Amino acid sequence: MLVALAGGVGAARFLRGLVRSHPPEAITVVGNTGDDLRLHGLAISPDLDSVMYTLAGLSDDERGWGLAGETWQVHDALVRLGEPGWFSLGDADIATHLLRTRLLAEGASLSQVTLELCRRLGVPVRLVPMSDDRVETRVEVDGPDGPEDLGFQEYWVARRAADPVRRVRFSGVEHARPAPGVLDAIAAADGIVVCPSNPVVSVAPILAVPGLLEAVQAAPCRTVAISPIVGGAPVRGMADKLLPAWGVEVSARGVAGLYAGLADAFVLDQVDAEQAADVTSLGLQAAVAPTVMHTPDDAAALAKTALSLL
Repeated sequence: MLVALAGGVGAARFLRGLVRSHPPEAITVVGNTGDDLRLHGLAISPDLDSVMYTLAGLSDDERGWGLAGETWQVHDALVRLGEPGWFSLGDADIATHLLRTRLLAEGASLSQVTLELCRRLGVPVRLVPMSDDRVETRVEVDGPDGPEDLGFQEYWVARRAADPVRRVRFSGVEHARPAPGVLDAIAAADGIVVCPSNPVVSVAPILAVPGLLEAVQAAPCRTVAISPIVGGAPVRGMADKLLPAWGVEVSARGVAGLYAGLADAFVLDQVDAEQAADVTSLGLQAAVAPTVMHTPDDAAALAKTALSLL
């Protein structure tokens, strides 16, 4: 059994390769829910949905998020009615959120809802949210009119990560509990993979849930992490805006420093091969390989590299 810690599009693309290199029924994916939000009355879980849509073969690879063949009539109608349109919800995507919202209102947990959505969509892995409890990633910024405390999606989508970041925090995490089965999966794992996700807002919220960091550290198997930074910049997203707020260099070795003491091995891109010695000095086994996943074959090759380190 493998356990993968995942958040965002980079993780979803990596997992698309992992299921080609390892039996998908023997993979448990622990997904970030710090990005979750309520909008237009709907419960939206962007990172869980990215994994579901990608592994179900439904994602829009060209756009990089959402569903292929999407239409936007509901979104456009909401905007005409004066509702906020900064977070684009496609018509087919809304169906997912409608079902999630209804099942939650009927008393199901987020874990139960995610299991049901995966069953209906044909997702081959076991996808579990990091917690059934609400955890909200908040980004404190220097806004146009002074300090502001923004929800992550407002910072990233509405404001396009333009505001200087003071601090990132995970509101409510101190009261959260790991979702059912997460700790058992980690304890029984033959290997743990930290996907090439944003370390600040995709991986850190997962590890901030009480008990999860300790469980990974205590796991009897090896853990491998994959750098989301190539050539001093994120492949996707805004890690370059967030890492400095944590006092971390925007580089493969900077990310490796965050995972020292957690992971046993670290994969960095060929572009950053000269940093391998720095990674090794942190106590991590360094592996240099292509990490940019243009195609499913690229993702499968990267997954094989990660698996070889376990």
